[in-house]
Amino acid sequence: MVCDLAGRPGICIGPIPLNFYGMVIVLGAIVGGYIAATEARRRGENPDFVWDGLVWVVLAGIVGARLYHVFSTPAGCVSAIPGCGWPWYQNHPEDIVLRIREGGLGIFGAVLGGGLMVLVYARRRKLPIWKYLDFAAPALLIGQAIGRWGNMINQELYGPPTNLPWGIPIDAAHRTYDYVDLARYPLETTRFHPLFLYESLLNLLGFVALILISRRFQGRLKDGDLILLYFVWYPVVRIFVESFRFDAWLSFGNIPTATLISIGAAIVAVALLVMRHRPRVARVGA
Repeated sequence: MVCDLAGRPGICIGPIPLNFYGMVIVLGAIVGGYIAATEARRRGENPDFVWDGLVWVVLAGIVGARLYHVFSTPAGCVSAIPGCGWPWYQNHPEDIVLRIREGGLGIFGAVLGGGLMVLVYARRRKLPIWKYLDFAAPALLIGQAIGRWGNMINQELYGPPTNLPWGIPIDAAHRTYDYVDLARYPLETTRFHPLFLYESLLNLLGFVALILISRRFQGRLKDGDLILLYFVWYPVVRIFVESFRFDAWLSFGNIPTATLISIGAAIVAVALLVMRHRPRVARVGA
């Protein structure tokens, strides 16, 4: 029986296709779930609640990530390019589902979708919402650090050419824009910035930082501080990565949409952290 992987790297077990990209995403989700469950146990909560809700959170994250991609318009995206964004999907809505194995997930959509599901799940189970969002913060970063290696497998999320020793080759089938010109950018000598690697390493560093902060300042942190710190750290990472991208979805003033979202998220998160931890002035006569 034919096993269709839609041209993506993977393996087939009988008629069942297993896409390597999907396998990496699942691995990231499992490791993230383990971290969240460990944090829940450490802070006196039942880790079973994390595992019980993980599938729903991951599914909501995938839906959110897919919708973010569907409604985006990457640079150079036109209605004639299959699966490139809204210019294509508005005329081919069936491909929103059918082409998902070919890629097309946006991390901000995943965070929003998964975060909303955490809120719904915690509310239904009558769990402390801010605590569970804190459990999700380091879990998100380690899951993203692992998941970005799926971009390497699919040869996506790369930047412009570079002479740096860690530049990576990209084959002709996965090149876009001017880089399809093999006369100007030969396969044998052209190397590209591995943006997936930059983001993966920075996410890993952020994960370590949140774990250390959660222990070193345990007595001073309030429930919800870790998820706010996530929304400070990751936006900075994303702004750095977006500065290299030639295929970013541009918005006002030709600024990448992800950069604008990151700036807004970081400002709100910093403001909330300052408000939560500002010294309280005692009232006279109290």
